[in-house]
Amino acid sequence: MEEISGNVSEGGHIGSATTGHLSKGKRTKGHKPQLSLAPNALKVLEKRYLKKDDTGKPIEAPEEMFRRVARNIASADLLFDPTANVKEIEDEFYGVMTALEFLPNSPTLMNAGRDLQQLSACFVLPVEDSMESIFDAIKYTALIHKSGGGTGFSFSRLRPSNDTVASTKGVSSGPISFMMAFDAATETVKQGGTRRGANMGILRVDHPDILNFITCKKDSDKLSNFNISVAITERFMEAVDKGEDYELINPRTKKPCGTLPAKQVFDLITEMAWKTGDPGIIFIDRMNRDNPTPKLGDIESTNPCGEQPLLPYESCNLGSINLTRVVEDGKINYEKLASLIHTAVHFLDNVIEMNKFPLPKIKEMTQGNRKIGLGVMGFADMLIMLGIPYNSEEAVKLAEDVMGFLQTESKKASQELALMRGAFPNFDGSIYSKPGAPKLRNATTTTIAPTGTISIIASASSGIEPLFAISYVRNVMDNTELPEVNLLFEQIAKEEGFYSEALMREIAKHGTVSDVEGVPEKYRKIFATAHDVSPEWHIRIQAAFQKYTDNAVSKTVNFPNDATIEDVEKVYSLAANTGCKGVTIYRDGSKDVQVLYAGDSKSKSAPTGKVEEPDFRLNITPRPRPEVTTGTTQKIGTGCGNLYVTINEDEHGLCEIFSQMGKSGGCASSQSEAVSRLVSLALRAGVAPESILEQLAGIRCPMPQWQSGGMVLSCPDGIAKVLKNYLGNRGMLDTSGSKQVRGDMAGMCPDCGHVLEFLEGCMVCRACGHSKCS
Repeated sequence: MEEISGNVSEGGHIGSATTGHLSKGKRTKGHKPQLSLAPNALKVLEKRYLKKDDTGKPIEAPEEMFRRVARNIASADLLFDPTANVKEIEDEFYGVMTALEFLPNSPTLMNAGRDLQQLSACFVLPVEDSMESIFDAIKYTALIHKSGGGTGFSFSRLRPSNDTVASTKGVSSGPISFMMAFDAATETVKQGGTRRGANMGILRVDHPDILNFITCKKDSDKLSNFNISVAITERFMEAVDKGEDYELINPRTKKPCGTLPAKQVFDLITEMAWKTGDPGIIFIDRMNRDNPTPKLGDIESTNPCGEQPLLPYESCNLGSINLTRVVEDGKINYEKLASLIHTAVHFLDNVIEMNKFPLPKIKEMTQGNRKIGLGVMGFADMLIMLGIPYNSEEAVKLAEDVMGFLQTESKKASQELALMRGAFPNFDGSIYSKPGAPKLRNATTTTIAPTGTISIIASASSGIEPLFAISYVRNVMDNTELPEVNLLFEQIAKEEGFYSEALMREIAKHGTVSDVEGVPEKYRKIFATAHDVSPEWHIRIQAAFQKYTDNAVSKTVNFPNDATIEDVEKVYSLAANTGCKGVTIYRDGSKDVQVLYAGDSKSKSAPTGKVEEPDFRLNITPRPRPEVTTGTTQKIGTGCGNLYVTINEDEHGLCEIFSQMGKSGGCASSQSEAVSRLVSLALRAGVAPESILEQLAGIRCPMPQWQSGGMVLSCPDGIAKVLKNYLGNRGMLDTSGSKQVRGDMAGMCPDCGHVLEFLEGCMVCRACGHSKCS
């Protein structure tokens, strides 16, 4: 067995925290590289990918996982050539994976060579306008989520709310009510899986229920297992530009049933995206123009992160090339990149053969079109290694060059496979079937997919996103504070002579080097983070990759907290005008805000409440509860239900907290009541409210709940959030010292306590691999 290295300087995490050396040159045939993994990569593999025994202990090493996958996927060659040298192909696949040059999507790494053998990440299921179809789709969704896949749906075929239901003489409850049923099923299934179930819900902008759909996630405790997007038509965008009304179409009758002012609807979409991050938008007509098999039907939906448009019952398997591994001596080794592309296309085509599909209809559609989605990760790292700022014309050109090369070479590889194995079965009815045109093995070959966990394994920045942060301090489970620094930056700072511990502490206060004295301007530009990059540059990079991508591009456009609704609107319009197929935005603080301690400063001001904290002494007697108090009650959602928290004051200051679950009885109610009684005693004994807040905040239960303002980790954490809000509104909360609010942090990981990053349309933890979307 080859050695596993946890030495960061040897193995390399380029991106949010660490870096290391890169493999040099084109691999020689038969070469078996030593697998070298960063600590976070090992943690993610052990938690989510490696085989485990009944106690949850891993029973395979990372090399054994890669060997298992390589052997299983290579065996597909025997289906086309019984004399194929499968061992040589296996070694080739093993080599690119252990060199961290190419990795397939997570279900392939998890399941290949095991009993489940479900290898696809992306599925789209139809939802027809009948009760039978709706609940069949829910059943199929459960099967797919159980096997590790994510699902996308268009609910546009469902009749609107209050429309006629002839069979019962009643009225329809509309698409959103049925989405709730899908959401509940996902919540149930995901509890026992290695990957969380995730859904995409799409509704056409001309559906009569579109206004309710746009605002359906205003209360963020609803549809927590859904990303939602509005399917925007070109007719609608024309009406927006001209200030006109547009028609709504009843999907049951296919006839117009009213109009809406397009600009007002568009404004509502941007307002809700500004407030909550949802909905995103997809340009459905543009997706259908690139539909390679239009005779089979229209594209109606995408997978959960929006990068994979699919026909009903289609699936797609994805993989990504690590661009950091093709940079040598300050330039790109295109010969090596071409070799990796051909190997990856071969690998992904084999995955289709080895896949155990969850439904016969999915097998039929997938094998009929044989879509694969090869993309990249580590683009931001590549730019740094080449000395190119992310927000520059040079970066846009490099994006087009790299993706154009990948598109061309992937098509060559697909043509070569078609000569040996035949074109995809639906080729004759496809957009490629022109006289004299070469046949293709795959209806699509390229996608820019989210690479949340596989980029951690590969020691690369995520997908085509810019760096998350250069340095920050994170709280771990026991409230230990650990500084994290991008080691690529640290390495360059030492080489260029501007490194110092004081500088690193100063950078940690900001997370970025854009306004830090002591960092040369050249490196301030090269090490741009997501929030140093203006939204317009985010879109320009996305559009550059989309120009040469068959499917779509998964990317998040980041906005500062003080961005306006008009800023979001400008980006949506820019995306429409530059050829993007969809847009996902995230404004700082719109989902959650994570407080980080800057540098190593741990100083805290004295409490600012009305009652000074007394010296500690035994047997403090709380002051009696007064007859009359004043206060407020706030509702907050928790995993156990709605919690109603009342905070009261007397003449001396805060004196008590009551909490009541929305539903009576049960352990949750009794525990929250007990917490409230003890907090009330502490307040009347003179304990500072801030001290109580620090003890309650961050306590976790197995059922965290997203709601407006962030994730509520438990009932005690919910009480803490209400208390913090109350203190803040009263001006009693300590806001001095070196605490920094970083809105680009999308909250705290419920699994490990690391900060969550909002990337590629999803919240991802780069420490343990936790992802809201997978």
